[in-house]
Amino acid sequence: MYLSAESGKHPTFGMSAVSKRPVTDPGPGLRQRRVQTRWMAITRLNPERLHRTAGYAHVTIVDSRRLAVLAGQCPLDRDGSLVGRGDFLNQVDQIVANATEALTAAGTSAENVVRSVIYVVSDDPGVLSSVWDRLTGSGIGPAFTTASTLLGVAALGYRDQLVEVDLTAALP
Repeated sequence: MYLSAESGKHPTFGMSAVSKRPVTDPGPGLRQRRVQTRWMAITRLNPERLHRTAGYAHVTIVDSRRLAVLAGQCPLDRDGSLVGRGDFLNQVDQIVANATEALTAAGTSAENVVRSVIYVVSDDPGVLSSVWDRLTGSGIGPAFTTASTLLGVAALGYRDQLVEVDLTAALP
């Protein structure tokens, strides 16, 4: 880890050389949000010299003992049937419900998600944007304030599946 000799902080991430924990002052050129509990800290950074985002963080730094890595959350109901055939937003709603269940089962929540990848079977910016807006406005919206990637893809694993979401969360 490269540290500034004067401040003892990593020049990009604002990490303390002694504790290796995020510091309160991220330094010049950084915008920072931080969540900390007794067992973990999650810091979301947006360096000033990078482009503004649609609500996600360019960098997420996690100080946690354990992580939960969820399988891709698909628009399937409990019986394994596809929900929302042909309807992006209906599929998103089912994925939100499934992701909420999976995060709860892991003992964590959307606020502790540190990485997300959203796959959408479309190359239409309007469709991609509507999926993003539905996810960020949902009950798991905080999951998408961290390092996130939104991808338009040619196909997903289930016939007529249009959306899938991968989440990684820190465990408190």
